[in-house]
Parts: sequence; C-alpha cells; structure tokens
Amino acid sequence: MKRIGILGGGQLGRMLLQVAANYPVETYILENDEHCPSAHLCHHFTKGDIKDFETVYQFGKGLDAITIEIEAVNVEALEKLEAEGVKVFPKPSALRIIKNKIEQKKFYQQHQIPTSEFLITENKEELKAFASFLPAAHKIGMGGYDGKGVELLKTEADLERGFEAPSVLEKLVSIEKEIAMIVAVGQDGDTTMYPPAEMVFDPLLNLLDYQISPSVLPEKTLWKVEAIAMAVVRNLQSPGLFAVELFVDKNGDVLVNETAPRVHNSGHHSIEGNYSSQFDMLWRIMLGYPLGCTDAIMPSVILNIVGDEGFSGPAHYEGLEDVLKMENAFVHLYGKAQTKPGRKMGHVTVIGKDRSELTYKANRIKHLLKVKSK
Repeated sequence: MKRIGILGGGQLGRMLLQVAANYPVETYILENDEHCPSAHLCHHFTKGDIKDFETVYQFGKGLDAITIEIEAVNVEALEKLEAEGVKVFPKPSALRIIKNKIEQKKFYQQHQIPTSEFLITENKEELKAFASFLPAAHKIGMGGYDGKGVELLKTEADLERGFEAPSVLEKLVSIEKEIAMIVAVGQDGDTTMYPPAEMVFDPLLNLLDYQISPSVLPEKTLWKVEAIAMAVVRNLQSPGLFAVELFVDKNGDVLVNETAPRVHNSGHHSIEGNYSSQFDMLWRIMLGYPLGCTDAIMPSVILNIVGDEGFSGPAHYEGLEDVLKMENAFVHLYGKAQTKPGRKMGHVTVIGKDRSELTYKANRIKHLLKVKSK
C-alpha cells in the first residue's frame, strides 16, 4: 500500500480523500488547522505549517509520494524530498515556475505560448510610470489566491490600489469566453485532457460564479485551446494534473491567463459529469495506474456556494432542502464550520442534456441557497 501525503487540508484535499477510499493508499495530511475540511478523512493528520522547510521535509520523508492542494508550499523541502527519492506531483521545478506569477508569465514568453502583453513592476512607484499601459490587471507575484492579490487598474487614479511588492501588470483583453482545460500527465508521459469548461465570474468577488462544461466552441477555436493547453503542460515537463485557464478574445485568438498545478475549482463538475473525475485522475497518476476516461457523461454546470455578505460565524445553510429536491443536482459541502463573506463553503453540480435548463438551474440555485450564520 502506497503512502501518499497532501500538503494542505482544504476542500481540494477533502475531495481527493473521498476518492482515495477506492484505492490501496494510506493518506497523510499536513495542515495548520486540525479542524480543516480534510482532517477527519485521512489516515494520518499532522498539524504544521506547509510553508516551513523542516515541517514539510519531516512530513514527507517517510512517504512514497506527495502532492499539493495549494501552491503556497515550501518548494525547497520538496526539492530535497525529490532528490531523496520521494515522488512529488507536480515536480518542484514546475511548481517553482507556477507559484510565482512573474516566472509564470516569463515561462509563457520563453516558450512562445500566447499570453497577454505584460510588464513587471517592483513597487508602486515603478507602477506609476506605466499609466499609459492601462487598462491592466496588477497581479502580485507571490501569494495571491482566489481573487486576492489581483487589482483591475483602469485609470491613472486606480494606480494607488497597486501592489508594493514585485508584480505583473497584464494588459486587459476583450474577452469573449474564459475557458479552463484540465490536463492529466501520467508518470510515463501519457497525457489526456478533459473537455473545455467555460467559466462565468462574479465581477464583485472575482471568484467563479458558475461554469458550464463542455463549452461550445467553434472547431478551430477548440483546436487552438487544446494545442495551447498541451503546449503549457508539455513544457512544464512534469507528471500531475494541471488546470490551464485561457481567454478567447473578440478576434478568436486564444491566450493563456494562468495555470494551476493541481486539482482545481474549474474541474469540480467532473465528479458527476465525467467518467473519471479530476480527483480520481490524480490518484491514478500518483499510483502509476492507467489514466482514466475524461469524456463527459452529460453536460454539467457547477455553482460555488460562498458565504453571504454580512454573515460571519457558525455556518447555517438556507434553501438546502429545495436544492436537494432538484433533479440531477449534487450538493458538496466542504465541512467548514465557520462562514464569512465570500468564503467558499461548497459547490453544487447539476447535470442534464439541455444547456439552457442547466443555466436556468444554476441561477435558481444561486438565489435559493444562502450561507448565513446562526
């Protein structure tokens, strides 16, 4: 039985552990919070800081393999573990590129992968010299997550909101569609990809509002999307699961926005919507099994359940029974005891043949299901 560790114990770790029960694997979690969503589902829980070298090294050195559920981990410890024979998914070399948005953009440029025009800024003072480059998105190099660490700067007056740390200033693109491609790479280099998912964002929270899969794209655009996503992953030269987020602009050009080296919010629909879910796929990769079938069983829509504005404290779900009455609606709550505004508390997937009905149901769920506090 393989011993596999996960750095981070949030909802991604939780969903990985739910699938781990199907395989001969002993699971280990490292996380600072013993009440995290993953804590009670793993075989072994270690309380500790995933950013600390010694903690990560000691946690990983007795394991067969290790993976991550968030990029903000100690890469140096993973490099040492890899050198000592522990398999790391994705490779620390890929993680090093991706976890720093500056390095990530340089990587796309170096490999002629189309991405939006960008500049690098060291501080706010330097940013002010680039007013003529606006409108643009300012993304902090290290530590941004889930919409945090990104500021949309449209006019000179917005420059005040920029970051004091090394960051990327990316030219805004006139977006027609935002697409996510989940790509799986086996230990033997075998690759497969999931059908494209189309993301619709909440402009206030800068978080995924809902997403539909497979996205309906013109054939030539689909080819571009697939070829570019594959180019990103191929050049990272690492086994693992990758989520490549892309923009399709008004001219039909395809640009890479960013890449996540792990299971991702944009692949949650695959639990019910695809034959092998993204979580099942990552276990297959780590255990050296054949890759699963990525075909869609049926079109699907996912909707994030986030904490309502004005509510902080013990979570209380309003409208849950109404959603559970809906045909082919699957509710996933992440086991977070406390809610706060904008916090991801769960998601709902709906599957069905009729796309317009899926969109209708997503909007209905959005108005029905509220996370408040007692």
